[in-house]
Amino acid sequence: MTTTTNSKEEVLIIREQDVVPLRNRVKELGVKLGMSILNQTKLITATSELVRNLLKYGGGGKVIIESVSNGRDNGVRVTFIDNGPGIADISLAMKDGYSTGKSLGLGLPGTKRLVNEFEIKSEPGNGTTVTITKWKNG
Repeated sequence: MTTTTNSKEEVLIIREQDVVPLRNRVKELGVKLGMSILNQTKLITATSELVRNLLKYGGGGKVIIESVSNGRDNGVRVTFIDNGPGIADISLAMKDGYSTGKSLGLGLPGTKRLVNEFEIKSEPGNGTTVTITKWKNG
């Protein structure tokens, strides 16, 4: 089924202070769509993890927030784009327990479990793009 974008907004993320306004904007969109508290929480948690990765590993970047629909459901799509060093081995990065930092290594695989759709594209030296979608009824 085709996904249609209903609204789109770009947000630059360059410092830690940009995180809370982004989280608030994503929450506002979830509320506007009538998303349950549980699904809002999953979406905001996933957004928080990915925006922190964007800052920590990518040196900041751009986030695109979209209201989307696929004919039967409405949702929020969030795309995180950085120009950092990229991820050499995406399959390794998607394994629980793997971390290049000093974390528990639950970030990317944990985020994937919180959302309905998760896509990651990365090339060493050319940054990383992660796109997540959380559907209202998903």
